[in-house]
Amino acid sequence: MARAFTQLTFTDAVKETQRRYGTREHAARLEASPDVRDALTPELIAFIAERDGFFIATANAAGWPHLQHRGGPKGFLKVLDQHSLAFADFAGNKQFLTMGNLAENDRVCLFLLDYAEARRVKLWGHARIVEDPALLQTLIMPGYHGKAERAVRIEVAAWDINCRQHITRRFSAAEIAPTLAQYEERIAALQARIAELQAKTGAL
Repeated sequence: MARAFTQLTFTDAVKETQRRYGTREHAARLEASPDVRDALTPELIAFIAERDGFFIATANAAGWPHLQHRGGPKGFLKVLDQHSLAFADFAGNKQFLTMGNLAENDRVCLFLLDYAEARRVKLWGHARIVEDPALLQTLIMPGYHGKAERAVRIEVAAWDINCRQHITRRFSAAEIAPTLAQYEERIAALQARIAELQAKTGAL
């Protein structure tokens, strides 16, 4: 067995480039790794469940790539089993580039980022539009305003964890809310204490 993503991506041209830049030996070790990474692990499943967005790359029959952001409530990208993911495709700009590309080339790559912890994961697979009302119903997130138009199912072929370097750490409003609440409570307490001291000083 070998690291699954290398079988998909280490083409002859890539290997030649690795030789040119002196990284072929390192790449060969990845190819020979017993950690195949073709099935979703419990740790990866937990990581996916916490994401509220991801990027999905497709390409048309002519080879031109397209990168699209997909967002929604945390956990809208759902794990069906160790080899399958699905998400509800919400109404968007009506260009249907991703959907059109999938009609002639089902290969996809997903890029998932955790900005707060500087973590990123790539997933390769085959995607298809699924006309299944029952599946779509399980993918709809209660309370979310987006209109779910169809289900997209992805059969995972490989995944890998990227290097943490050069990821600028960012935090969502929800992630910083608890810290801000603590500061606001502290400020309110200090303001109350100042007012108390001012009142005592004025009374002297």
